[in-house]
Amino acid sequence: MRHIGVDLHSTQITVCYLENDEYTLEKIMLTEFDKFTAKLLPSDSIAVEATTNSNWFYAKCKDLVAKIVVVNSAIFKVIASSCNKTDDNDAMLLAKYLSNDMLPESKVKDPQLLHLQGLLDIRCLLVKQRTMNKNQIHALCLQQGIKLKASALDSIKGLNNVLNTTEGILQITLESLVRVIKSINNEIKLIDTKLADEGGKLPGYEHLTTIKGLGATTAIMLVIAIGNINNFDSNKKLAAYFGLVPTVRNSNETIKHGGITKKGDAKIRANLVQCAIVAIKYNPILGEFYKKLKLKKGHGIAIIATARKLLTIIYATLKNGWYFTDFCNNQREIKAIAW
Repeated sequence: MRHIGVDLHSTQITVCYLENDEYTLEKIMLTEFDKFTAKLLPSDSIAVEATTNSNWFYAKCKDLVAKIVVVNSAIFKVIASSCNKTDDNDAMLLAKYLSNDMLPESKVKDPQLLHLQGLLDIRCLLVKQRTMNKNQIHALCLQQGIKLKASALDSIKGLNNVLNTTEGILQITLESLVRVIKSINNEIKLIDTKLADEGGKLPGYEHLTTIKGLGATTAIMLVIAIGNINNFDSNKKLAAYFGLVPTVRNSNETIKHGGITKKGDAKIRANLVQCAIVAIKYNPILGEFYKKLKLKKGHGIAIIATARKLLTIIYATLKNGWYFTDFCNNQREIKAIAW
């Protein structure tokens, strides 16, 4: 069996073939990628670092070889910390560690999930741009002594009303900002429609949307990010995946616990916290948990812990194929998240 390490870039690949303890290197332009695939054998194994176009590389090669590993760069630090960081050396390291089965794998997502993930990323970007424009309007009005309510720009009527409060050059500036916000709103609506059509078909989506406090967009984000729930042995593993577990420093007889690790997708973690804020109002299980912990630890720690408990409910729902009512009827699961 040949072990092949591939250093993948946007225009070319550096390939290292490891066979019988001998290394052979070559460079191939991506425009001539067929030259690489033509040399592959059914018994080959390939390692490539997770990057922007690694999913494309995986799709092109997965049916041509015995094994292909997309390496988790966040865990595999050997290349990043190498003193001799060249394309040739990176490819050789990948081939070497692949031959010893010492490479941490990254999950390869289904093409449909990647498409939906792209839509979600664009939606997040549009929401940020809309917020920036709204903040700019609030600042411009405040300069003129006009204090707008935080929710004043959340509707078309509110956007139109703000144009009637000023005049002159400021009026022209506000008209421009309002047009941009209206355009962004339309784009977000189109994306939400597409997400509802495609995301609603994903396994687990229907179950997650029955959980009080969990919105449709967050449900789609979770289904895409989690993938197969059976990849996680427990709710603790899922919480660690999203960075909602405390850091631990254990040395000799000293054990210290710090803040959450914040590993994983920051957008999903932030959405879970926002959902937890909603859930404590409408979800009696999480509401009671939050109130008890808030008295002892304060709001900040309590809401993060509640988001973690919400993720526990999500895990149980997906693992068992439940709806939220099924969870509420299972006293054992309720006790598992009780304070």
